[in-house]
Amino acid sequence: MAPAEQDALAVRQQLFHERVRECIICALLFASLYILCHFIITHFKKHTDFTAVHDDEDAAVNRIALGLCTFTLAVALGAVLLLPFSIISNEVLLSFPQNYYIQWLNGSLIHGLWNLVFLFSNLSLVFLMPFAYFFTESEGFAGSKKGIMARVYETSVVLLLLTLLVLGMVWVASAIVGNNAASRQSLYDLWEYYLPYLYSCISLFGVLLLLLCTPFGLSTMFTVTGKLLVKPRLLEDLDEQLSCTRLEEAAVSRRISSASCWLNLNVKLLWEQFFTIRSKRRKLELRHRASPWQRNLGYPLAMLGLLALTGISVLIVCFHVLELLLDDAAMPRGIQDASLGQVSFSIFGSFGAALQVVLIFYLMVSSVVGFYSSPLFTQLLPERQDTPLTKIIGNCVSLLVLSSALPVFSRTLGITRFDLLGDFGRFNWLGNFYIVFLYNMGFAGLTTLCLVKRVSWAIQTELIHAFGLHKLPLPVTRSRPPSNPS
Repeated sequence: MAPAEQDALAVRQQLFHERVRECIICALLFASLYILCHFIITHFKKHTDFTAVHDDEDAAVNRIALGLCTFTLAVALGAVLLLPFSIISNEVLLSFPQNYYIQWLNGSLIHGLWNLVFLFSNLSLVFLMPFAYFFTESEGFAGSKKGIMARVYETSVVLLLLTLLVLGMVWVASAIVGNNAASRQSLYDLWEYYLPYLYSCISLFGVLLLLLCTPFGLSTMFTVTGKLLVKPRLLEDLDEQLSCTRLEEAAVSRRISSASCWLNLNVKLLWEQFFTIRSKRRKLELRHRASPWQRNLGYPLAMLGLLALTGISVLIVCFHVLELLLDDAAMPRGIQDASLGQVSFSIFGSFGAALQVVLIFYLMVSSVVGFYSSPLFTQLLPERQDTPLTKIIGNCVSLLVLSSALPVFSRTLGITRFDLLGDFGRFNWLGNFYIVFLYNMGFAGLTTLCLVKRVSWAIQTELIHAFGLHKLPLPVTRSRPPSNPS
């Protein structure tokens, strides 16, 4: 064999080994996420939906739908970890450029992960989750033999009709918005044009949902932190409050025990008052048992951490707004080659990259908290061991929409400089300056408004309780009766 042929064979073998290694790494990562999501869904699912006591067929259908939901939730978790994993990989390659054991962290692996997340997100949103919902609701066509296959046939027909309807709507929308004559005449370019266009619309909806939920979630996290952690004592006699609450609880308890049929007492109202006082007494005892470190250090550090992360996010977005006005390179764009290990994506080096990862996770958590705290989606909040399968499907779809829009959300706001890889950078609205600029201004304005409003209210409430002003009687204004015109 000639030396040239040997070199070509060695190159092909190396490419084959690299591709096999990437497939093994992707499979291991997804298997880990799938197992984790299985335990999460099992923690919330309703056991009566999966028991085989009443109907084996319904139990089998629910298990199949549960597997599809687990797959979708694993894809959503992978979309959340996608951008942080890429940023950390770049910093690791920068720190150890010649290390043999981390050479598997290359651009080809990262680019493949982005493509797989994009593919599985489309597959879950367009096919798997609608199939899971219709599969659980189907009973088979009238007159057909009962069984799982009859439900599969009915679900497939309904899903096919829904697909034709959605594709027709996408075709009409693309014909109205786009000026391409080919887009108005044919549907042959389904994979290259219409599915990315449909996912672009879904991602735009997800990014808008993140814009609305994140500021609301930030303010909610301040409230939740204040309720979960023990607040410090500021001009407050906790022993006196606890003693008064115990005496009040004992007095109400004696009134309940001495109530009889000849006493004119509302026992139900007394029980409600008793439970309220007991809940207040338990909270005071919890604060009384807290150590000085937990009381004087935990709550201030948590609140300062939330304030710092929120303030840094707003400052980064404001700086990105100035960049948008001065430089076109600040616009989010997509690239096809992930050149890792060449330059850091933060001007502060590894510290800035770590801060970017923390901010990305912080914004994702705040968006999820805001989503479940909003009045429109409060009913979707899962309950431990009591969440029906339809609600699990709704939660998986919602989390997938939020998580798949997180990379676009972070790059649009300028939280990171890591450009969008693969089909994530092909969204049509990313090149529109007015949409990106207004989006950044909207996030900065809403977050600042919620932050100032929540912090000012919290400080005002704490000062009122510290000085005992909440115990003062409210002023009563008496309205003068109208005078007689006669």
